Amino acid sequence: MGLFSSLLGNAGAVSQQDLEKDYSQLLTDNESIEIGFKLVRDTFIFTNKRLILVDKQGLTGRKVEYFSVGYKSISRFSVETAGSFDLEAELKIWISSEQNPSIQKKFNKSVNVYDVQKVLAQHVLG
Repeated sequence: MGLFSSLLGNAGAVSQQDLEKDYSQLLTDNESIEIGFKLVRDTFIFTNKRLILVDKQGLTGRKVEYFSVGYKSISRFSVETAGSFDLEAELKIWISSEQNPSIQKKFNKSVNVYDVQKVLAQHVLG
């Protein structure tokens, strides 16, 4: 848990207490939340079993999609860092043998995209 604890100091990380309070109803038996990252209204949650993407939709954000991906289903991923004039970093995730990325998310500078990549690599490659 040391890696995940050390990442919580970053601006884009969400506290363990807030994640448990807001998303514990999504978990299965023996599943636990390790870390989460906030992206404006959306949240990336890494559990010990899967990646959960929380996508708040509409103007009010009352409609929410919870998209779950088992780590074994992720075939590859890429990270593109923000440039001088481009203020957003981007994460792309391919599921199974798809030609195009299934998931594409942009991160503002408050999220350290290297930390997101590190946690994803730990689960996908580990």
